[in-house]
Amino acid sequence: MNRTVVVVVPGRIETRTGGYEYDRRIAAGLRALGWSVDIRELAGDFPCPSAGALAGAAGVLAELPDRALAVIDGLALGTMPELIERESNRLRIVALVHLPLAARIGLEPAAAARVREAESRALRASATVVVTGRSTIAAIEQYGVDDRRIALVEPGTDPAPAARGSGQGPLQLLCVATLNRGKGHAILFRALESVGLDWRLTCAGSLTRDAATVQQLRRQLRSDRLDGRVTLTGEVDADRLAVLYDTADLFVLPTLHETYGMAVAEALAHGLPVVSTRTGAIPDLVGSEAGIVVEPGDEQAFAGALRSVMSDPGLRHRLTDGARRVRARLPAWSDAAKKMNDVLIAVAGP
Repeated sequence: MNRTVVVVVPGRIETRTGGYEYDRRIAAGLRALGWSVDIRELAGDFPCPSAGALAGAAGVLAELPDRALAVIDGLALGTMPELIERESNRLRIVALVHLPLAARIGLEPAAAARVREAESRALRASATVVVTGRSTIAAIEQYGVDDRRIALVEPGTDPAPAARGSGQGPLQLLCVATLNRGKGHAILFRALESVGLDWRLTCAGSLTRDAATVQQLRRQLRSDRLDGRVTLTGEVDADRLAVLYDTADLFVLPTLHETYGMAVAEALAHGLPVVSTRTGAIPDLVGSEAGIVVEPGDEQAFAGALRSVMSDPGLRHRLTDGARRVRARLPAWSDAAKKMNDVLIAVAGP
């Protein structure tokens, strides 16, 4: 069998978000398994591409030979149903869905319906749909995709040294997420304002992907006089992020919706206790021993969970011990690559 696959992503694959990290790691894992992996980057502002961006995407796919195996990131695939329907007649297309486009936080109902229809067409035309979280399977089935054409390939996690924590001084909290409406930073800031303990928060994540939300959050911090206690770092490289994990005492993520929860898994890999929300795989990752999870959007419950963990050193110590037990059970990226390998072999056929 010709073990060649083209991975098509919108924008730069080096972009520092969970979805792109997944794409990078799967590509590396497939190469380690003997695949030739060709990365094709699409220009344009996906998932809201211009006519020029769609034309560019059409050119990229047109260059691929007949019967080529193409894994296309759902951030692009779902926006170009006509192109996917046309090219599916000659290419073997695998849709890679991190989060259905219609599930994005903040879409108006009419816009969500249009996005859902376009995405549904593109997914139905694909040979197989790979989802990165178990909770996404039901959503894809509702798009009319037969469950036999849906494959679950959850992310892996790198082994990491246990965090040493901050030592003396204020409790150090860490949140790793792009600052956008879906990650719930406003809830986190209000919750911390009500806690009233001695703490510092570092938020690592892009400040440019949702500029309007970032402006609102900065105004909120100034209004609540928290700007001296909260640091917004923007995107950071792997070395800097490792330092942030190592010096943190508690990982916090008030996200409203996740497919999986890669940042939570990474925090657990560092043995950090977690306060987060019941979405994606986060409840399964954290369990009952490594942190507290509450319903997404429940600000009062999130504040209560924070207050409990931050004010009780004994509880925090027990949750830290639990996180260090959980870290030994986290799946590896090599496991994820093997599952993707099996999917691609099934699609490629003899």
